[in-house]
Amino acid sequence: MALDDTMRSLREFDINSLDFDNVGSWPLPIKLLIWVVLLLGVLAAGYYYHIEDLQLQLAKIEAEEVKLKKDFEEKAFQAANLDAYRQQMVEMEESFGALVSQLPSDTEVPGLLEDITNKGLLNGLEISSIDLQQESAKEFYVELPIAITATGSYHDLGAFISGMAGLPRIVTLHDFNITASGDNANHLNMSIIAKTYRYKDGDA
Repeated sequence: MALDDTMRSLREFDINSLDFDNVGSWPLPIKLLIWVVLLLGVLAAGYYYHIEDLQLQLAKIEAEEVKLKKDFEEKAFQAANLDAYRQQMVEMEESFGALVSQLPSDTEVPGLLEDITNKGLLNGLEISSIDLQQESAKEFYVELPIAITATGSYHDLGAFISGMAGLPRIVTLHDFNITASGDNANHLNMSIIAKTYRYKDGDA
């Protein structure tokens, strides 16, 4: 009977006759519908104001997890290759020491000038002048230009240049200028800038 009464009340129900001041008199199915709508509204609000915030936090934590995993992999790789890195460091220090040993100190510059003079004489050149120029300080080293003028044949000049490359100290050659003296091809004048370098210590 209760079901019949409910169905009859629904058929007789007019939505325009709803009295919000007397909700208790509404048919039970209408009350249930209102409750379901309210429950869905509360759940939806809870999702957007709570669950969505949790999902944003989760996404942030997951991104951080990916970054931490990447950092861990990089550090694990470095740790696995630590011995190789140490060996490379030793080799680099040895190479650096070998290069620094090729850079003349202030006290070795006169010996270097003597070596240049001897190279010229051994190759049949007439050394006109060897002049030290103003030093130029760079970030890690000091550059010392040396202006050289010499006279000789084409082959003698070439042998001198080649001999400069074989010096035990680092010397680079710049600004070649070769001119002939009259019609004599075996009497050429050469001016050149030789640059040598020394390690820049804390006092340089």
